[in-house]
Amino acid sequence: MPSFKVSLLDYGAGNVRSVRNAIFAAGFEIDEITEPAQILEATAIIFPGVGAFGSAMRVLNEKGFDEPLRQYLAQNRPFLGICLGMQTLFESSDEHEPGKPPIPGLGVIPGKVIKFDETKMTVPHIGWNGRILHQESPVFEKVNNDDDVYFVHSFYAPVTAENKEWVLSSTIYEGERFISAVQKGCIVATQFHPEKSGPTGLKVMRAFLEAVENGTLGSTKPLEVDETATTQLTKRVVVALDVRTNDHGDLVVTKGDQYDVRENHKEGVVTGRGGVRNLGKPVALASRYYQEGGDEIAFLNITSFRQGVIEDMPMLQVLEEASKNIFVPLTVGGGIRSYSDPATGQTWSALEVASRYFRAGADKVSMGSDAVDAAEALIASGGKKTGETSLETISRVYGVQAVVVSIDPKRVYVASKDSADKKHVVVELEDDQLGPNGERFCWYQCTAKGGREERDICAVTVARCSEALGAGEIMLNCIDMDGQCKGFDIALMKAVSEAVTIPVIASSGAGKPEHFTDVFKRTNVQAALAAGMFHRKEVEIEAVKEHMRSNGIRARTCS
Repeated sequence: MPSFKVSLLDYGAGNVRSVRNAIFAAGFEIDEITEPAQILEATAIIFPGVGAFGSAMRVLNEKGFDEPLRQYLAQNRPFLGICLGMQTLFESSDEHEPGKPPIPGLGVIPGKVIKFDETKMTVPHIGWNGRILHQESPVFEKVNNDDDVYFVHSFYAPVTAENKEWVLSSTIYEGERFISAVQKGCIVATQFHPEKSGPTGLKVMRAFLEAVENGTLGSTKPLEVDETATTQLTKRVVVALDVRTNDHGDLVVTKGDQYDVRENHKEGVVTGRGGVRNLGKPVALASRYYQEGGDEIAFLNITSFRQGVIEDMPMLQVLEEASKNIFVPLTVGGGIRSYSDPATGQTWSALEVASRYFRAGADKVSMGSDAVDAAEALIASGGKKTGETSLETISRVYGVQAVVVSIDPKRVYVASKDSADKKHVVVELEDDQLGPNGERFCWYQCTAKGGREERDICAVTVARCSEALGAGEIMLNCIDMDGQCKGFDIALMKAVSEAVTIPVIASSGAGKPEHFTDVFKRTNVQAALAAGMFHRKEVEIEAVKEHMRSNGIRARTCS
């Protein structure tokens, strides 16, 4: 039994449930820090920061946590900061709240946190990357040097002459070296998320706590760094679980055929509208995919538009249960919008709905129809932002990396690039993916409400508007390809990934490992998603990754 409890500094930002579960998995109990006086009484503090630097420091200041935390750190006492919890150790950041003066950081480490250059790379930096060690430390002694860890951030701390003695490890992203972990004495922090880095991250968390327990945490040794060493972001394999209630009231994972999730055939004969396809229980399937090496898992609540998320207890319970044993990123989509309860008249904002999902265990929220509405409004206003859309309010509090926009377009075929309305981006289809009658040109019409409602706006435009409003990632579907197992829509993936600077997840159409390799080689997408082929056990996740590796595409190895 450990001799101390971990003091968790939760200031109310993002998914802290996974950090709690990682601490429990390491065999330790938790004391929640709710008052400033508890900070100086702590044996070891873990500070999981999620969101934006400015809002995080403002909350720390308002709650009176900042000065006791500075005193605690000045005494060189055990501390583990995670992601934003590392960035707040620096003197300042370029990430501050719009219209408000910058708020200083804790000032423990010299230097300023700055933003990655969107003109040179995709931002945010999302996914699994490596580490270059600058020190030996008990924190990393249980993991292999080539094990990848999970990052999700737009801002970074560069290595400088003033802070280099703090650097525990650095990482390279598109040629830019940044600090991925710091340690000086008993003060440790990581830019990556140990609680989302699978077995590797759990080893890091456990090693930190055990080093506190046995008094060896400060036993570090400088290493000679190979300045030519590099790291590379992997391409992500994402597994999606379309979750809905079946006709018996049970929450099940299903899969559509061009968004139709009901059985229409029996033994090859068309039978009409049957029951909802049941491919398994959400938590059990998600746990299986975590064990098999899925890099991220997305729960897509495909019927939540019919009711409010606040009352959707089964889906919230799915997230809570899944996060107990799944330590990779969890995205949840469906119903992220403002709504009112007609029975009581009570209104919830999209931010409140998203917050409920984050507290239940989600790392990212995905929105669809609300993003289409916001894009249309942005265009109608001549590009003027209101600051009140779901995208803007959620990303302002939790950071753009926490907001995914899911786009559900369908092809509208035209005779040539010049034959459509000028407001729509027309693309030329790939030779191996022409229309059913050999059509070569189309634009991609966005839909809302699960594909049920067509809108007069194209996918490229919605993606650009979403980025402008605060989305950090695009999940790009295609109704025409959904459930067909013929591969991702390459022309669509190219058009959107080249039009935005945020990461794009390719979705719809995967049926074999070659489809992942193909979309990664032919487009700029950073991740690709599949559902049915994994649910039906037609293809294993490792088979996809092995095919990627054999074709020179870096994929994470599940350690």
